[in-house]
Amino acid sequence: MPLLISPKQTISELVLYLLCAVGYVRAASNAPGQPKQAVTVNAFELVGNSIASGQQVFLGTEDKVYIVDKTENNPTQINGHPAWAAEWSASSEQTRPMDVITNSFCAGGSVLGNGTWLNVGGNQAVTYGGDAAPSQLGGAPYDDPDGGQSMLNPCDGGNCDWFLTAPMTTRRWYPTLETLQDGSVIIAGGCMFGGYVNDAAQNNPTYEFFPSRGQPVLSPILQNTLPINLYPLLWLLPSGKLFVQSGWKTVLLDMNQNIETPLQDMPDAVRVYPASAGSTMLPLTPDNNYTASIMFCGGSNISTAQWTQNWDIPHWPASSSCVQITPDQSPNYVELDALPDGRTMGNLILLPDGRVLCLNGAKTGTAGYGNTTFTIGQSYANQPQLTPLVYDPKAPATKRWSLDGLSSSTIPRMYHSAATLLPDGSVFVAGSNPNSDANTTAPYPTEYRIEQFYPSYYNQRRPEPQGLPNQLSYGGSYFNVSLTLADLFGNVDSIQTANVIVMRTGFSTHTMNMGMRSVQLQSSYTGNSDGSAVLHVNQLPPNAAIMPPGPALLFVVVNGTPSVGIQVMCGSGNIEKQSMMPVQNLPTSNINSQQATGQKQISAKLARLVFAVSLHNTLLSTICMTF
Repeated sequence: MPLLISPKQTISELVLYLLCAVGYVRAASNAPGQPKQAVTVNAFELVGNSIASGQQVFLGTEDKVYIVDKTENNPTQINGHPAWAAEWSASSEQTRPMDVITNSFCAGGSVLGNGTWLNVGGNQAVTYGGDAAPSQLGGAPYDDPDGGQSMLNPCDGGNCDWFLTAPMTTRRWYPTLETLQDGSVIIAGGCMFGGYVNDAAQNNPTYEFFPSRGQPVLSPILQNTLPINLYPLLWLLPSGKLFVQSGWKTVLLDMNQNIETPLQDMPDAVRVYPASAGSTMLPLTPDNNYTASIMFCGGSNISTAQWTQNWDIPHWPASSSCVQITPDQSPNYVELDALPDGRTMGNLILLPDGRVLCLNGAKTGTAGYGNTTFTIGQSYANQPQLTPLVYDPKAPATKRWSLDGLSSSTIPRMYHSAATLLPDGSVFVAGSNPNSDANTTAPYPTEYRIEQFYPSYYNQRRPEPQGLPNQLSYGGSYFNVSLTLADLFGNVDSIQTANVIVMRTGFSTHTMNMGMRSVQLQSSYTGNSDGSAVLHVNQLPPNAAIMPPGPALLFVVVNGTPSVGIQVMCGSGNIEKQSMMPVQNLPTSNINSQQATGQKQISAKLARLVFAVSLHNTLLSTICMTF
């Protein structure tokens, strides 16, 4: 049937017809689609009740976030006791209680190479007010046995729950976990029975593995950094060594030889708990040759001898210092742009566009709580930081932090708050509970409200790439990702800066996101004569220390706007030595010359129209039916 154009039809109507006819409006069924629209970008929105306060959170499936609390008297009940865990659905904003069984207060966590999540350690069994229970095997009032090792296989059917596995060889309160090259996990540090800081009588200065490789191994840095060696900061480096930061000290650990090589002492401030600086490994990219740089911001400049509970902790100003180290290349820290003001307990969350979001925390004090004359209720921190910040590593020095256009939350997120990236590119925020038991009337109460923060890109029309895999290998054949003209915002040249990002969102607790990292895949491109394009994308680099095996999110980013992430499995899906394959050469990048010439003939008005049309998928699909 010929296309009939009335003299009265406008160029806008014609382009609208053509876009509908060639399929630029509707996404393919196997492609990521569009997220819900936010009321306001660069702002927070309330999205539900967490049931258990969000001391620990992680993304388990594309739709489900898992929440873990300490043993306390939460109002929701499950199996005869208060619920200390929950599952939140991003699609329905509904939460269901879960039974975490043991006391996971200040536990650590990570994901194994087969996709199972591990929650390790925690506190002894307690009664009301957090006091030690008469029996560590369970019993009234909470029936919460001593914390150990709990596991979860996430699901979307509403029928999965935590189960116990064999306990560790030793007790660990405040341990840190990191997933390794074979999909196993290293478990480091902690103490026997807890407290504001550690002490020699209960120190556990060792590390071990899950699945077990035998007895724990002694760690000199954890021996020598008392009393501030709880929740040591760990990252697996591309070299295969483990970066360890504890107290003021830093080392590289060769896990095979148990040899620690000292690096420069941490400058400016303590970064580990309870000083609780924000920290993250910055994105690993082809441009930086997949070299790891680790960033620390905030914390507290408190001397080792001053870490006691007999002085006015809540009014000590937090540090604004930010530093970075590239440990596989240099033993030294370098200064970065400082925060606009001091912040303790400020989470650093990697965004798929390469920026870093900083949110939560306080201007003064530290993490922790107690019963003294100087605490704010029971809180050791005061003056909540309600306004987020965004760090752009690519911006010029002195201009990397920005508050422009960012709205504040109304909810203090202090001690025991957490945050994690979601597949739609927003950030899930929950928790805050500087109290020994559930307390909704304290100056900083037990917090059950969940928020989502929507970054600046959130309401943009998202790329809807086709051809994304559900599993990534280490080396091997490249794959092709197709993008339409609408995905490229009306300009095929946008393919030149498009990229594919693999992100692990991590296990968030105590201002850490254990295991969080971002890896850009190597790619080239072909621009087609119809304005569409193809990204030719390599698999993961053949080095499992760059992105350890296990589940992750896969994003395609065009003009700084990420697609909705899909969950993929990195590696074999098993806890085992991963296969490394040769990297296939990518095609040479090019844009069809016919298309390049044709685009020069398209008016700026028409190009803007194509872009505008692409912003409203659902509305345009309805309009198309009238043609």
